[in-house]
Amino acid sequence: MCGIAGIVNFKDNPIENIEAMNRKLHRRGPDAGEYWLCENDRIVMGHRRLAIVDLSENGSQPMESLDKRYVIVYNGEIYNAHKIKQQMQDTFGHLIYRGSSDTEILLNAIAHYGVKETLKKCRGMFAFALYDREKKTLTLARDRMGEKPLYYGKVKDSFVFASDINAIRAVDGFSNPIDTAVLQGYFINGYITAPYSIYQGIYKLKPGCVLTLETPFSKWSCEEYYDIKDVARNGQKNRFKGTEREAVDELDGLLKKAIKDQMVADVPLGAFLSGGIDSTLVVSLMQSISDIPVRTFTIGFEEEKYNEAVFAKETAKHLGTKHTEMYVGYQDVIDLLPCIPEAFGEPFADSSQLPTMLVSKMTREHVTVSLSGDAGDEFFCGYNSYKEIQNGLRIMQGKLGFIKEPLRTSLGKQILKYNVMHSPFLRVLGRTLSIHTPEELYRAINDDDIRAHRLCISKKVQPYPTGNEIYPDGFLTGAESNLMLMNILQYLPDDILTKVDRAGMYYSLETRIPLLDADVMQFAWTLPDEYKMNQGVTKKILKELLYRYVPESMMNRPKKGFSVPVSIWLKEGKMREWAESVLNDAYSLSNDYINAGLVQAVWKDYINNNHWSSLIWYILMFDQWLLYENGK
Repeated sequence: MCGIAGIVNFKDNPIENIEAMNRKLHRRGPDAGEYWLCENDRIVMGHRRLAIVDLSENGSQPMESLDKRYVIVYNGEIYNAHKIKQQMQDTFGHLIYRGSSDTEILLNAIAHYGVKETLKKCRGMFAFALYDREKKTLTLARDRMGEKPLYYGKVKDSFVFASDINAIRAVDGFSNPIDTAVLQGYFINGYITAPYSIYQGIYKLKPGCVLTLETPFSKWSCEEYYDIKDVARNGQKNRFKGTEREAVDELDGLLKKAIKDQMVADVPLGAFLSGGIDSTLVVSLMQSISDIPVRTFTIGFEEEKYNEAVFAKETAKHLGTKHTEMYVGYQDVIDLLPCIPEAFGEPFADSSQLPTMLVSKMTREHVTVSLSGDAGDEFFCGYNSYKEIQNGLRIMQGKLGFIKEPLRTSLGKQILKYNVMHSPFLRVLGRTLSIHTPEELYRAINDDDIRAHRLCISKKVQPYPTGNEIYPDGFLTGAESNLMLMNILQYLPDDILTKVDRAGMYYSLETRIPLLDADVMQFAWTLPDEYKMNQGVTKKILKELLYRYVPESMMNRPKKGFSVPVSIWLKEGKMREWAESVLNDAYSLSNDYINAGLVQAVWKDYINNNHWSSLIWYILMFDQWLLYENGK
């Protein structure tokens, strides 16, 4: 794993600027840092290395092709690199390699197949920049699901790119203002959705996309090489025809293959083990194909409601892993809070960022690579909200079905005109009457406080229009499938994968996610819905597979998720002092973005009645980032 950066059409001091960018990427690549400069073409590219495969100098970057035509900076892992290498050898004969890194295989593949054809062959997580010295073009590419980040845009007259937005901020002359249009989305979701970033003129390359920048480097174009929507639709057209047992057998084989590929490393490797279904399944399969005990890691909390460490320990003992656990508390979180703005680079407010950072820090003390169980909820119908959606659809079609249009919508709007902040019943009733589609129901269930979240934004802020293409209602057959697709298109890359990457890389830990293997994803979309959720049982097929390795009695407990008791801790002692300090210190800075009067009311209501805990965290994370951005 690494960090990449570059400047095209630079004006002055290219070496000083790329070195400044590289310094900001040090946590992503602590082992080495280099740059490549072409004065004539006015392009410089930098790289920070975290050596995982081929630890020798032969794997160093930036890397040039043997004929000097191509130069690449690359971040990631291509798990089928040696298969691609063999295909090239079969087709083109013997090719010369200086080492065994996947970077060199990727570079050779691009030279022989071209960028887009190579990307279709790659299975892995990556982001890279490739300069073609013959055509004078720069190409940026990002993996299929967005596991690895890549920012790009303009700083004055220069085109810049980097793995971390903090590296772009390090470019001399950076003065891009905050893009206030993204704030409504942030205060609803807790993150900023691609292709936007917190700054005007700086963007995130979307998953499965390629950007091409041609001479004279003033304009660029983006196009998809992979679209999960096509995979989903094709999966529904070509349903798995076997029994549920046969489906479990097939998934077992696909996941074992993916995990075997992802366990390849020249450095110590382990896995997160939270005690939940997904991480336990990944560890079970790892141990089933490993000749030695797998290293597993978990953190625990004294608060029983949030603690799954005891279950993880029991599972580790059953599977025979070499298990490490660490109990963390209030002070550990207090110490971590100042690190969050640097780790994430822009406002990010999924509070599970805290335990993810804590477990990453502890894991990095023992290994360099960790496998994770993320993406099970998104591809196998794991969230409790899916059950709520089923119930909600029944209510819409049943108990409230007697209220006809246009009275239904009108009544809903009238109820919502009143101050419903303190009336959950009226809030739910008013919004339920206004619901017509599964997408609207999804919004209602996933954020009951959406109206208050919007009110937090200053009236000066004009948000981007909501794009219906993100929520393709009716695109697939079945409400649950459409809602899973919504989560996969936005929540998975912009929240879950962002959290896992930033938390891990802050401590120079590479994380890998077997459930995002292309064949596993494709198979998941062919499964009948009832294999994923049936009679209120979520992730049914994952559980059936897991029970082949772990007794059902060990896993039969309520889903807790990976979280810390922030809503409790924020009301007491040092953490409350921290929160009030952040709100006060950022008051003058945030006036242009936030409705300060409402924020104070929300904070007071939170302290007295425990309302709005998610909104308070969104505000605190934004204000803390704002202080960081202003050097305070």
